[in-house]
Amino acid sequence: MRQFDHEKLIVYQRAIEFVAWASNLLDNVPRKYAANDQLDRASTSIPLNIAEGNGKFTAKDRCRFFDIARGSTLESAACLDVLVAKNLIERDVALEGKQMLLDTVSMLIGLIRANDSEREV
Repeated sequence: MRQFDHEKLIVYQRAIEFVAWASNLLDNVPRKYAANDQLDRASTSIPLNIAEGNGKFTAKDRCRFFDIARGSTLESAACLDVLVAKNLIERDVALEGKQMLLDTVSMLIGLIRANDSEREV
């Protein structure tokens, strides 16, 4: 089966896994909380920006979208902290999600450095 180039990236695959994980988590968090919507949007932004960035022709454009994906990854981690602070999820659940996000951030930093060796991340 043919695939888009971004679908071959492990970081994209992990981002999709996190979206599924977060979606299951949010099924148990009332929608009235802003963190519910924010985590949904931030987690969705990660693979979308990886895909778009991977399709760009210049390193600068690719890095811009990988930077946005990295920011959305950090935002997702903060949303998990907020959900814990509001006693909407357990700390160990948040830590599970944050471990997934740490791996994603590491891979995104690798992609950014591979595309722009002079960049400090």
